[in-house]
Amino acid sequence: MLNDSRKITRRGIIKSGATAAGVVALGPRWRGGIASARSSDRFRLLRVGITSYSVRKMSLDDAIKATRRLGLSYISLKDFHLPMNSTTGQRREVAEKIRQAGLTLMGCGVVYMKNDEGQIRNAFEYARDVEAPTIVASPDPEAIAIVDRMVKEFNIKVAIHNHGPEDKHYPVPESVAKAVDRYDPRIGLCIDIEHTIRAGVDPAREIRKYASRLYELHYKDVDKAAPGGKTIEAGRGVIDLPAVLRALLDIRFQYHVALEYEKDENDPLPGMAESIGYTRGILAVM
Repeated sequence: MLNDSRKITRRGIIKSGATAAGVVALGPRWRGGIASARSSDRFRLLRVGITSYSVRKMSLDDAIKATRRLGLSYISLKDFHLPMNSTTGQRREVAEKIRQAGLTLMGCGVVYMKNDEGQIRNAFEYARDVEAPTIVASPDPEAIAIVDRMVKEFNIKVAIHNHGPEDKHYPVPESVAKAVDRYDPRIGLCIDIEHTIRAGVDPAREIRKYASRLYELHYKDVDKAAPGGKTIEAGRGVIDLPAVLRALLDIRFQYHVALEYEKDENDPLPGMAESIGYTRGILAVM
């Protein structure tokens, strides 16, 4: 059952006319009246964007166009759109293409890191070459000491991603926090709110608890708070997204709030647009 604050938020969204269906129909030109009245920024200064994994079946050019169609300005790259074995020149070319499209590259990943200094160094060189401030990663626990050295050398943050009950190393944010506690504070967390709730943990609480080392958030909804839960359009699932967004606002989150939409990989834009529209509606009436 939804809590009272989420019921009120949903009612307010409907009254404001910012229903998910309307957003999908109107696309990025939609401007909620309440949002315009309350703030010149429709995301209340949150840096809402996408992981390019959400549009993994698209070319890089189409991924960029899709991000702009959604009315977003931020993106994190997955290696579908720029392979990890790319050259420095190729990386710089892609980064420039993203900038010329009016997007800000917030990071890359998820990058899986073995206990291999050469592989980890390549990941940091990749991030350096595209000028990404953060690597979202899933390193082997024994590799974190190498990651720590690279963070000091390259001055690039690493946000370790929790992958839910199936992840033997990092099922929940606390798993990451314990693993990185004694290392450089630039090694922190990417909280995936779907995987967090599937492991039985409240994502809004975790956002507040680990605010000082939270460097990316993977934003989505899920159909059930259980290991078999699947990604669903934001607002149709079980995550208390108003509480998540309130926590991000309260901690003044400055990093990427990245929509990671895993559903409908062959035609993700309608569901992504619905998710973004619902999010804007929450923020408009909050």
